[in-house]
Amino acid sequence: MDEVYDVIVLGTGLTECILSGLLSVEGKKVLHMDRNDYYGGDSASLNLTQLYRKFRPDQPPPAELGRDRDYAIDLIPKFIISSGELTRILVHTDVTRYLEFKQIAGSFVFRDGKISKVPSTEMEAVRSPLMGIFEKRRAKKFFEFLQNWKDDDPATHQGIDLDKDTMKAVYEKFGLEPGTQDFIGHAMALHLDDDYINKVARPTYDRIVLYTSSMARYGKSPYIYPLYGLGELPQSFARLSAIYGGTYMLDKKIDEIITDPATGKFLGVRSGKETVKAKQVIGDPSYFGGGTSGASDGGKVRVLEEGKVIRAICILKHPIPGTDNADSVQIIIPQNQVNRRNDIYIASVSSTHNVCAKDVYVAIVSTIVETSRPEQEIEPGLALLGPIYAKFVSVTPLYIPTSSGTEDNIFITRSYDATSHFETVVEDVQDVWKRVFGSDLVLKKREVEVTE
Repeated sequence: MDEVYDVIVLGTGLTECILSGLLSVEGKKVLHMDRNDYYGGDSASLNLTQLYRKFRPDQPPPAELGRDRDYAIDLIPKFIISSGELTRILVHTDVTRYLEFKQIAGSFVFRDGKISKVPSTEMEAVRSPLMGIFEKRRAKKFFEFLQNWKDDDPATHQGIDLDKDTMKAVYEKFGLEPGTQDFIGHAMALHLDDDYINKVARPTYDRIVLYTSSMARYGKSPYIYPLYGLGELPQSFARLSAIYGGTYMLDKKIDEIITDPATGKFLGVRSGKETVKAKQVIGDPSYFGGGTSGASDGGKVRVLEEGKVIRAICILKHPIPGTDNADSVQIIIPQNQVNRRNDIYIASVSSTHNVCAKDVYVAIVSTIVETSRPEQEIEPGLALLGPIYAKFVSVTPLYIPTSSGTEDNIFITRSYDATSHFETVVEDVQDVWKRVFGSDLVLKKREVEVTE
C-alpha cells in the first residue's frame, strides 16, 4: 500500500465516525480502520449472539428471547437531545436520510424513594408531586425569569449576572428548596454531580434552555432515539464518509503506530505486513494504550480522576414499574437522593425502537464508580426495574489524551462518559476538530424529522 492519506482514523465509535464523515465532506482523503468486525466500537449495538459472546462466552442466548436479528442492544446508553448539537450535525450533514428517529416517551426523576415524571407541560407541572403549592409558584417565577432573559436587556436580569453569579446565588434569589434544585440541576440541566452549584450560572442556564426547548419541540420528552439502536449512528456517518471517498477496513488488527524516531511525528499504521502512511491519525484511546490495546502507547492517554463507569445492561420482560407502562424512559437518580457524589442513570427502550423482541425491554443502569464495589453502587437503579431476566455488567475506565496532538499529529478522542446524552460526544468532536485544524467546526441549521 503506497498510497498516502490525509488522515487515518482508528476505531469506528461515534466520535471517530462523525469526524471521518466531516473530514471526507471537507475533501480530505480518509482511511478508516477498526480491529472489530462491526461498526461502533465502544458505542456499538449488538445482537443477542454478540452480546452473550462478549459477556458470557460460554453460554448461548436463551431461545425464549427470540430471534437474534430482532436485537440491537447498545453497549453505551445515550439519548439524543432533540435541539442539541448532535441533531445539528445529523441535519447539517444530511445523515438523517439514513436514519429514522422515535421519541423517548418520558423523562423521570427519583425523589424521596419514588419516581416522578419530569413535567413536559404546564398542566403536568401543576399536578406534579415534585413540588408543593408554594414551591410551584417560586419555580414558576424561576422558569419565567429564564424564559424572559435577554442578554442585551438589563430589565430582564432581575439583578443577576449569569457570567458572574453562581447557580447557588440564582437558586437562593428565587428561594428554591434543595429538592427543587436537585430536580432542576440533574433532571433538566443534566449535571452529573453538584459541582456546578458553585460555578457561574451561564452554562446551567444554557443547559436548562436546551432541555426546555427540546421538550417543547415534540412534547412528552426532550429525547429522540434512532430505530435499530445507537449503532446506526456511526454506520450512517461511515456511509457519509464513503460517499465522499472515505475508505473503510473492518476486522483489521492494528499492530503498530509508526512515528518518526527523530521527531516523534506520526508516519503511518502497520497491520501485519502492510503499512499505510498518512499525515495525521485520529483514534480512540484503546489504540494508544487505553484498555486492551495491542498498539504501543508511549504514555499518550491517562485515566481520568473520576476513573471508571459501571453499566449494567438488563433484559426485562415488562416495562419499568411506575412509568405508566412507557415503552421508553430515562430515569435520573440525583446523587443527593442516594448519598452519592454522582447521579445514577437509567435508559430504557423496547421493541417499539426495533432493538429487541416484542414484550422485551432493555434497561441500562449506569454511573461513575466511587467505591471498590461498583455493582453495589447501582443497586438503587436496579431496584427500580422490577424482576430482571438477564444482566450484563461492565466496568470501563475513562481515558483522555495526555496532549493536544499538534506536536506529533496524533489526535486522540476521549472515552464515552456517564452522561445520558450525546452533548459531551459532540464537544469532543469539536475539540478534536479544533486541534486538527486550529479553527472551530461551523455548522448550518436545517430541520430533523421524527416519527410519532
